[in-house]
Amino acid sequence: MTLTSLFVFAAALFVAAGSPGPSIAALVARVLSKGYRDVLPFVAAMWFGEAIWLSFAVAGLAAIAESFQPLFLVIKWIGVAYLLYLAWKMWTAETAVSDDALPESRSAVKMFLTGLTLTLGNPKIMMFYVALLPSIIDLGGVTLAGWAELVVAMLLVLMVVDLLWVLLAAKARQFLKSPKAVGLANRVSAGTMAGAAAVIAAR
Repeated sequence: MTLTSLFVFAAALFVAAGSPGPSIAALVARVLSKGYRDVLPFVAAMWFGEAIWLSFAVAGLAAIAESFQPLFLVIKWIGVAYLLYLAWKMWTAETAVSDDALPESRSAVKMFLTGLTLTLGNPKIMMFYVALLPSIIDLGGVTLAGWAELVVAMLLVLMVVDLLWVLLAAKARQFLKSPKAVGLANRVSAGTMAGAAAVIAAR
């Protein structure tokens, strides 16, 4: 891969990943409601899922992905159902807080599987790698080393974008001290999560 090609790919991915979508909405809502301490498995799964889509595109499996459309449809609806479940949990969560309160812990495996399901079933991410990427890079000429360079570039971009979203959400959460503010944040987060589910379901 030339530096120019990597730069064009990174720039396009930065724009696509930086624009709020279902995955970002779910990530921000999670941090706002429960804090950032246990969110890393979720974020790592988002990166892993995008690496899978990138690998599909580079390997020329875009056409094959079309053949497995029913499988990805199942993944999509599993993601929608789980987002709605999380939205309900946030809406009904307790609002009492204390200065030494810690975010509710979650299984790292469950967080990872949730992030992976959302990423693999996210139409926005699918379209970027399956439809848009071939118009940015000549995938037919990508070697194994070129694939590795694309993966590294992808990870760097996603780390910057996603961790910035986490930081912004964590900073916003610091202002939520009263039960009333926490209740409002929970409902906003629940609405955001439900909205993300609706966006995925509608595509």
